[in-house]
Amino acid sequence: QVQVVESGGGLVQPGGSLRLSCVASISYLDTDAMAWYRQVPGNQREFVASITEERNANYADSVKGRFTISRHVTRNTAYLQMNSLKPEDTAVYYCKVVSYGMDHWGKGTLVTVSS
Repeated sequence: QVQVVESGGGLVQPGGSLRLSCVASISYLDTDAMAWYRQVPGNQREFVASITEERNANYADSVKGRFTISRHVTRNTAYLQMNSLKPEDTAVYYCKVVSYGMDHWGKGTLVTVSS
């Protein structure tokens, strides 16, 4: 069974930065892509950013220019560097690992942006 573990969440002031990490238990050879989503209670989970094995990245419009996704391929770890954080970025952030067309999710890490 594929395990996905996120870390790095916490409380940060508006304008601050955080770096999230996501580690997958499978080999990078079995991983097609890794992505970050976020969810506010009562709302649907929304796409934040994704990155392929070739390091091609995509971003939601709401985070372009502020968030950067990266990947350490051999460690099969994805990172989400979040800068210029806003209160509306407050959410539980989930990592998704795509392997042979199947999605595997972590349990999430809470990010709270508040003064």
